[in-house]
Amino acid sequence: MPVHVKHFDRDKALEAILFIAKGLDNPTFHSISKMLYLSDKLHLQDYGRLICGDRYIAMEYGPVPSAIYNMMKVAAKKNSIDVDWDEIIQEALTVKRGRDVIPKRESNLDLLAESEIECIQKTIAEFGNKSFGELTDITHDSAWDATDDNQTIPLASIVATLPNAAEVAGYLHAH
Repeated sequence: MPVHVKHFDRDKALEAILFIAKGLDNPTFHSISKMLYLSDKLHLQDYGRLICGDRYIAMEYGPVPSAIYNMMKVAAKKNSIDVDWDEIIQEALTVKRGRDVIPKRESNLDLLAESEIECIQKTIAEFGNKSFGELTDITHDSAWDATDDNQTIPLASIVATLPNAAEVAGYLHAH
């Protein structure tokens, strides 16, 4: 599946993966995916937009950012996007034991907005020490629950989980 998703910023996504991986004691496909989902929800709530513009798929253990998951699979050498982009990803990340994400460099925070860094940091501080099961339970929200397995979770469903859902929905509709 190609990484190119409408409004998806793959350069920002790579830096977000690196930033999150550096902030977690045990960065895995699962924990990075959950931190991104929770960071995206916080950023939607506070700023009215997603961080990287990825779409989330309702998978067994919770929402998974589709293109970012594919990027991590490239780092694990289990997927290919294109030769040049594969090389960029593999120079930045490696994967051990099929799931442990190991950054090979610092993230370039110039590609992330201050609001995005703030939301990721808040999410890691609040949820970064949660177990696999706890993160799965936390992200099995009403948006995930209302979506069939392996289907895209509609952005409107994610917005509906927010405490200021009507305000965010109105903002997104106007923009």
